Amino acid sequence: MIYSMTAFARRELRGDFGLLVCEIRSVNQRYLEANLRLSDVVRELEMPLRDKLRQQLSRGKVDVWIKHEAIEGNVSNIHINQDLAARLVAAASQIDQLARHAAPLNAADILRLPGVVCVAEPNQQALLAATQSLFDQTLSDFVAMRQREGQALQQFIGQRLDLIAIECEKVRERMPHILAHYRQRLLARLQDIKAELDNDRLEQEMVLFAHKIDVAEELDRLSAHLVEIKRVLQQGGAVGRKLDFLMQELNREANTLGSKSVSADSSLSSVELKVLIEQMREQIQNLE
Repeated sequence: MIYSMTAFARRELRGDFGLLVCEIRSVNQRYLEANLRLSDVVRELEMPLRDKLRQQLSRGKVDVWIKHEAIEGNVSNIHINQDLAARLVAAASQIDQLARHAAPLNAADILRLPGVVCVAEPNQQALLAATQSLFDQTLSDFVAMRQREGQALQQFIGQRLDLIAIECEKVRERMPHILAHYRQRLLARLQDIKAELDNDRLEQEMVLFAHKIDVAEELDRLSAHLVEIKRVLQQGGAVGRKLDFLMQELNREANTLGSKSVSADSSLSSVELKVLIEQMREQIQNLE
């Protein structure tokens, strides 16, 4: 199985600790570059999360966001410091006796005093455990998307490989016709200038011409590269760099094929080969 380097995944998790949001996205990169942006309350998890990324991914520029939002207005997290409130009420009563014209102290006034109302902090261990679980689920979705895109790219590359094989076979089949056509042209030219050429000399010219336009070696190497590319695709894993190298080799053989072309059909096949190879190369840039 081959994997794409481009993917996106996002998940949310709500609980007593508030809202957790995890988002992972990646684009092409020659190596693995992981950027993690975590809320302060879960920042201590950065290194364990980096290790999990390295275990799952080989290449790509990966950005990870984990955001925590505490629940606002959650009454269950609010507690009253009853001991402090009782002491404040007693003190207010004493002040009322000393200052008979003082304004009475109501409950709202007491609640506004520092330390009377306490908001309980979320359980840190539960928050960290929830963050790790959310990250694992998001990473699983992320890897699954890379795998789906990798499968689509593998099918695309396989189709182009079949088309390249067809073009190579066309060129191979045309070679005898090209030689026969050249022989006819040579004889017609000799007749036009009313020159005579013995059979030995004619065969020598044909051998030289055949050697000049011979592309059997290039076609054999193209076929061998196609077999190797299919083997690499079946092997799976992080094969992007290996396939990129093979694309360079395919392109080199296609250029040589074009330089030896002496017919419009062969030149057209050479151009078609270069187009197909370039299409594959662009998609292989997306592979891990």
